Amino acid sequence: MIYFQEGAPDAVLTDQDISNALTKAFNSFGPKKKVLAIPPDMTRYHSMAGRLTEMAWEYYGERLTDVLPALGTHAAMTGEEIGKMFGGVPESIFRVHDWRNDVVSLGEVPASYLETVSEGRVSYPWPAQVNKLLVEGQHDLILSIGQVVPHEVIGMANYNKNIFVGTGGPEGINKSHFLGAAYGMERIMGRTRTPVRDVLNYASEHFAAELPVVYVQTVIGRSKEGGLVVRGLYIGDDEECFVKAAELSLQVNFQMLEQPLQKVVVYLDPEEFKSTWLGNKSIYRTRMAIADGGELVVLAPGLKEFGEDAEIDRLIRKYGYLTTPEILKAVEENDDLQENLSAAAHLIHGSTEGRFSVTYCPGHLSKEEIEAVNYRYGVLDELSKRYDPRMLKEGFNTMSDGEHIYYISNPALGLWSWKEKFKS
Repeated sequence: MIYFQEGAPDAVLTDQDISNALTKAFNSFGPKKKVLAIPPDMTRYHSMAGRLTEMAWEYYGERLTDVLPALGTHAAMTGEEIGKMFGGVPESIFRVHDWRNDVVSLGEVPASYLETVSEGRVSYPWPAQVNKLLVEGQHDLILSIGQVVPHEVIGMANYNKNIFVGTGGPEGINKSHFLGAAYGMERIMGRTRTPVRDVLNYASEHFAAELPVVYVQTVIGRSKEGGLVVRGLYIGDDEECFVKAAELSLQVNFQMLEQPLQKVVVYLDPEEFKSTWLGNKSIYRTRMAIADGGELVVLAPGLKEFGEDAEIDRLIRKYGYLTTPEILKAVEENDDLQENLSAAAHLIHGSTEGRFSVTYCPGHLSKEEIEAVNYRYGVLDELSKRYDPRMLKEGFNTMSDGEHIYYISNPALGLWSWKEKFKS
């Protein structure tokens, strides 16, 4: 059921519009005694989910007893990050999702189903794991809050991914990520129905129907002035609200280009992107737009590690970003990758497959560290002067010496593709 829907490619929903929409939806739910909110973490700061969570707190007050950021494998939020993202929501009601130890299984999607949706690429069962707070917390309302935007693992982010991956456990996260990588990232990105989404939908229908989850989904775009605005808001308790948000997101967040790009420069906000686990969105979201033999330059002043999780960081350093066949062979031959399939999937996602080059310009990693994982190293100060984020505009730019580049200030906000690449 949809409780609220409003959005258009040129719409601008104000803070008051959103507050009124939430109030209307919350009123329709009837009285609630104990509410859990599941927003994204700081890596999705621009989703506006922090402000929506704050509005939920303003409405429910002390009945909003728990806020569980959907960390997935990410590091826990700091108090400073909570304050910046969630405003007046009390820090005391925030809970940390421990993805390795803090989960329960609702059921298991059979291996035969995964084999079918993956076209034979994988054949293993998938456990529908969630944080135990969703099951044991005795909440009569669970608000899953987030942004719908193109995504590399599942096609379009959010909806039940926020539950089964954002609050998921090792096996569920590992196997869902690997399913997407095995099927092919470029076959998935920007699509609403994908093998990973099919598996999560199966879990929602068969194992999670009794959870009192309502989805609050935003679509975020850029105004003509370059700032971020809310283009759409969809509130509902089933797939329909996600599908409507995804349809709008494709109009707002997907840039279809007439020709492939020879040089792309991406800036990674240091408050959002501290690892290649997150920062490689610069690769995922632009790869279908980059020409054969092209170059991606990543300005990453906050980059200090490869994985958000210590074990994943170790595996990235050990194997590096190789081609898909090389990573698949490494999975077959090494137990540590078999036990951490999300890391294997990440290594596949981060590969250029030898088609273009990536020059990483980190703030806190050495030349040796970057080159050891098979990327080129760039000196941040030098390339930040040449490609000054303060001076570049979104999209096409011509430098003083005549060089043509395409600039992206935040890769998490969209998907870019050459028209023929997307068709293929």
